[in-house]
Amino acid sequence: MKEIIDQNLIHDHNLKNSKSLEKDFEFLGEQLQQRGIRIEEIIQKLDSFMIAIPSWGTGTGGTRFARFPGIAEPRNTFEKLEDCSTINKLVRCCPMVSPHFPWDKVDDLKELKEFADNLELSFGSINSNTFQDQPGQTHSYKFGSLTNVSKEVRNQAIKHNVECIEWGKVLGSDSLTVWIGDGSNLPGQQHFTHALERYLDSCSQIYESLPDNWQMFLEHKMFEPAFYSTVIQDWGTSVLCAMELGPKAKSLVDLGHHAPNVNIEMIVARLIQFQKLAGFHFNDSKYGDDDLDSGSINTYQQFLILNELVDAEYRKAKGFNPAYMLDQSHNVTDPIESLINSSVEVQRSYLKALLVNREKLQDYQDENDALMASNELKLAYNTDVSPILAMYRMRAGGAIDPIATYRSANYRKNLESARPSTNSNSSGIV
Repeated sequence: MKEIIDQNLIHDHNLKNSKSLEKDFEFLGEQLQQRGIRIEEIIQKLDSFMIAIPSWGTGTGGTRFARFPGIAEPRNTFEKLEDCSTINKLVRCCPMVSPHFPWDKVDDLKELKEFADNLELSFGSINSNTFQDQPGQTHSYKFGSLTNVSKEVRNQAIKHNVECIEWGKVLGSDSLTVWIGDGSNLPGQQHFTHALERYLDSCSQIYESLPDNWQMFLEHKMFEPAFYSTVIQDWGTSVLCAMELGPKAKSLVDLGHHAPNVNIEMIVARLIQFQKLAGFHFNDSKYGDDDLDSGSINTYQQFLILNELVDAEYRKAKGFNPAYMLDQSHNVTDPIESLINSSVEVQRSYLKALLVNREKLQDYQDENDALMASNELKLAYNTDVSPILAMYRMRAGGAIDPIATYRSANYRKNLESARPSTNSNSSGIV
């Protein structure tokens, strides 16, 4: 692909805003200094906070009713990587791509790895797919995969997950994410206990195939596609299964996969405490698993979740090494723009959490001073950290204003002839 967004374009755009940014950064630094916070120490923390992009997120998603693709959408895995690289060039916090198999399967995985290396991208967790039937598949997952009553179906699903591990080894990954849509739609359809027993038996076989340095992320979801019961329906079942499987199995938190009004930040704290937090799929939701852009609805909750993560860093919690990824469905926006916005919003919550005075907060908690403890969090949350984010991007070679820079390049329009519409999406409806 011809390089549409290069360093010259980013540099030219940054020149327009760099002087005002430097003033804003200096002013914020003086404000934070009064609170005993050194802005240069805060900005350096962003070097270690990286977020993976889901390969499937670069294409337009959909609903059960329709999908409305945009122009120049990626038609294959290589083009998905090109879009991921474009995002990372602008924001400089997304150097990893999380692939989904078989959606991203190619004939030569070594070629894919080399292609990613040339784009300065690496691969995050490998996602398996046993929630939909694929062309040429012998057995159907209509009534479940890893928990299916049929041993032949379960073996097929196990084999696919083991293949994902092998593919991931070629790509340089070190974890497998397992989410299943198994469950039931009618009372009596499924024996709850037997289904979970089959899940554990299947996962134990996958677990045995993990290399020594790999982890297995168990993802849960309250409902959908099954609407009466879901086998791995909440974090409790997920973490119990992870404990049963062994130390390499951990519980993955998708922010949209919980019951309404669940205290997700407390769930995060519990998983950290027992060294079972795998990581996150960041998104936002209003009614259910909406997969909305991160920070588009409940920004305070996102901050509170990141507050627990920063607290674990501060305490040097044992076994704390979560993996971060965006997991969203972009139905009415340009997926690249949404992923840019979302990565910045997750970074924003992380930065704000770094501003919390941990010693003060602990004192208020020990004194049962509920109001001041809450206000200490609000002080950090209400601080505008935009100058720090923009300065970090500029120093790292990214864009001060990534959306404006992206739009000025006419990225989609310039790729329209090279990527003619196929009116299809290898990611299915997500």
